[in-house]
Amino acid sequence: MTDVLRYSAFTTDPEGGNPAGVVLDATGLDDAAMLAVAASVGYSETAFVRPTAEPDAFDVRYFSPLVEIPFCGHATVAAAVALGRTGLLRFHTRAGLVEVAAAPGTASLTSVPTESADATPAEIAAALTALGWAESDLDPAYPARWAFGGAWHLVLVAATRERLADLDYDFDALADLLRSHDAVTADLLFPRSADTWDARNPFPVGGVVEDAATGAAAAAFGGYLRTLGHVREPRAITVHQGVDMGRPSVLRIDVRPDDPRVTVTGAAVPIP
Repeated sequence: MTDVLRYSAFTTDPEGGNPAGVVLDATGLDDAAMLAVAASVGYSETAFVRPTAEPDAFDVRYFSPLVEIPFCGHATVAAAVALGRTGLLRFHTRAGLVEVAAAPGTASLTSVPTESADATPAEIAAALTALGWAESDLDPAYPARWAFGGAWHLVLVAATRERLADLDYDFDALADLLRSHDAVTADLLFPRSADTWDARNPFPVGGVVEDAATGAAAAAFGGYLRTLGHVREPRAITVHQGVDMGRPSVLRIDVRPDDPRVTVTGAAVPIP
């Protein structure tokens, strides 16, 4: 029987954050077995870690209950903390190399290079229909874009916090739209201030209504801001996610104008 650890990431309280499964030695598990384990765990993602011959380097794969995901931030933080090591870890993922600075109870992951592209009017219209939003519900200062930070996400910035709080979407329609662009979540955001944001992440592609903390989307969002010219000097951005779900999470994003990679930092704790 596979030993699965359970951690909650981007929180210091096991009642908050986003739960992740962690298998510290997935040697011998094939794709079907990993998917079956992830489905039985039932969290948005489970990380499957395989040691390599290189010290402090690991092959890591991520499965939701329905599909494999190329990269998952919260499960990366959970896995790094669960390994119990300090210093620089190297996670070889399907998206590429992710370096993780690990310390007791916390981890800072540095993403693969980010990128983003405009969403077309048709894609925006489909997203708004699936979400039950109107065009006026979008903040015109932040255009809708597909953003990548190890996985693709659709970034939409709401015009009001009330719009973000009222999330009731068409699960199948949004899943179909995201799949059509090889994306995993919709990253819905609202700026409390320039450097403090609220976020929600529907994840129907993985069979999950909403993620309470999404490190991959946070990395993609940092890259999105950089592409739009909002990062003229090194910036630290705080994202509050999971608040509307009753599982508050805090993610720190560090973005530089001279580096397309983004660092995402958070805590993780075991779930009793």
